[in-house]
Amino acid sequence: MNELDLIQQLRAGDEGAFKSLVANYQDLVYNTALGVVQNSEDAEDVAQEVFIQVYRSIDQFKGDARLSTWIYRITTTKALDHIRSRKRKKRFAFITSLFGPNDELVHEPVDFQHPGVALDRKEQAALLFRMIDQLPENQKVAFTLHKTEELSYQEIADVMKLSVSAVESLLFRARQNLRKLLEKYYQQNNPQDK
Repeated sequence: MNELDLIQQLRAGDEGAFKSLVANYQDLVYNTALGVVQNSEDAEDVAQEVFIQVYRSIDQFKGDARLSTWIYRITTTKALDHIRSRKRKKRFAFITSLFGPNDELVHEPVDFQHPGVALDRKEQAALLFRMIDQLPENQKVAFTLHKTEELSYQEIADVMKLSVSAVESLLFRARQNLRKLLEKYYQQNNPQDK
């Protein structure tokens, strides 16, 4: 079924079209959400919310972008909303439980597992994703879409409703910030290298 047929059938309330939508886009939605929220249960919750919103608001899809771009946009928005909600509820308690009185790491955060990460690189990936999680929202979304989902600058610009140059700038700043965060982490965890 091509994209136009799928959209028309969704607008007509066809249940089979909804199943087709989920089958075609579930990996995209789940992996994008997982890259942002970094928790598989939360990513599943976000994915459900995304598909419900797509189904309910398909009439609002103007067709000025690809359907996948529109779905990426909804996914990143829902994932960021989920993070904001989660942070409001438990951010302080979470940070307090991770760090001691001198800001030393007391407990490692829950192991993060992304389907695109090879088993032998999970420890490095978990560290990288913890650092990505510390980036400002726009940098985090742009970096995740580019590195995890392998979207082009133009596709990221379409998803985030930004110019390509703004995306380039976000990615540049994200790489700089990640480098600083990783350097700080390694300095703190390898004092003999100072």
